[in-house]
Amino acid sequence: MNIQRFNAPTAREALAKARHAFGDGTLILSNRPTATGVEVVATGEETLSALDTPESFADRSKDQPALRRATLPSVPETSTPVEEDATQLAMSTLSFQDYVRERMLRRRHESMTGPTAAAGQEAAPERAPKAAALPSPRQIEIQPPIKVTAVPKPAPVLAAPHAPALSQGIVNELHAMKALIEDRFNTLTWLGQARQSPIQSNLMLKLIRAGYSPTLARTILERMPEEMGATDSVRWVMDILERNLKTDVATRPIHEEGGTFALVGATGVGKTTTAAKLAGLCARTHGPASVGLITLDTYRVGAHEQLRAFGRMLGVVAHLAHDRAALQDLLNLLGNKKMVLIDTTGLAPNDPRKRGMLDVLDLPGVNRLLVLNAGGHGDSLDDVVSSFKSTGAQQAVLSKTDEAAKLGPALDAIIRHQLVLRGVTMGQKVPEDWEAADAAKLVRQSMRSPAKSAFDPKPADLDFFFTPASASQAGRLDA
Repeated sequence: MNIQRFNAPTAREALAKARHAFGDGTLILSNRPTATGVEVVATGEETLSALDTPESFADRSKDQPALRRATLPSVPETSTPVEEDATQLAMSTLSFQDYVRERMLRRRHESMTGPTAAAGQEAAPERAPKAAALPSPRQIEIQPPIKVTAVPKPAPVLAAPHAPALSQGIVNELHAMKALIEDRFNTLTWLGQARQSPIQSNLMLKLIRAGYSPTLARTILERMPEEMGATDSVRWVMDILERNLKTDVATRPIHEEGGTFALVGATGVGKTTTAAKLAGLCARTHGPASVGLITLDTYRVGAHEQLRAFGRMLGVVAHLAHDRAALQDLLNLLGNKKMVLIDTTGLAPNDPRKRGMLDVLDLPGVNRLLVLNAGGHGDSLDDVVSSFKSTGAQQAVLSKTDEAAKLGPALDAIIRHQLVLRGVTMGQKVPEDWEAADAAKLVRQSMRSPAKSAFDPKPADLDFFFTPASASQAGRLDA
């Protein structure tokens, strides 16, 4: 019988080798994981068709003893002749697995106890003929090589016509292939629409070059009316961005509204300088006695002294809190202040100390003010927002806008995560370098044609950005 074993690192490669050897009529008899990958046992339909004839079955039965002696010289002869076993192997593939297991158990027992105990095991092979009664479109006769060791777990048979059992690796690969096909079809659909509308292609390229994510850009352009011209479409896109960039333009500025705010964010985004600017604005409006300054930054060298220096410039005393209890006492002491600002330690999103710091700030009346670096990378900003985002409306301040080559990544993160922008900072002057958040101005600034950059995509690269947009990634948009 022409049965071959194929070994490969993955199930897909092993199946490809089997198909290459036997063609379209390949039948997989079993597969199992090995130390180097996956082993697949396969044969062809022609081989099984030849086995259905009585002549081939008789010839096979005559050749089995010689084949067994040639391949397994170490296996002792059993009391049951091979010819008798061959008559029991005319069964379906499913029942064959049970028969192999039973035969291996019997041979191992005989090798350990001797031929005298074989007489008591004559009834064991009777299970195989009963299992042979199962309906099967093909009758497979296989004499497997017997190895007297531990009894292995039978591998799933892929070619059996009754409910095939696939290994988990193949199932995962099939799911991945399905997702890849669906993704490719969605991409081709979008590309077909984009080729029919050059305006959408140009706008997509403009948004990508401005630093906006492909997810947000595609979500916006999918809702753009088809009858718009080039000029109107640009205005429409900018209007959508302005409408979805939430600011505090409808409320009082943060320094006039007052309250207790803890400035949180990554390292080096300008939390201490931003706290000093807000304190200066509040002191200018309501007087120095209306402001309270607290710092929790006991890790960075000189952090407390820096905030104290800003406080001396403004006529405000800066306090230091080492733990949650000290912070609670200071908040009770400064309860009559118009605005209380808490400067925190800058921590990376994956820093294990972040959870402890946020627990310290989990006090009644303490609002978190997320400080985002306007020049940060889109993925880094996404990670920071997701890490420091709190329940309810999350407020944010955009810092270092004068150092940002592109404002698109920062505005993209604010829009997709539905943050409320409370202000924009630039420079080191306290408190002059502070501006109210103006959505129209920020969007116009982000959409200006940037200078030539090695990171700007070419029109031919657009295929790499047309990925399906999901509601969870894009967020809610008001079109």
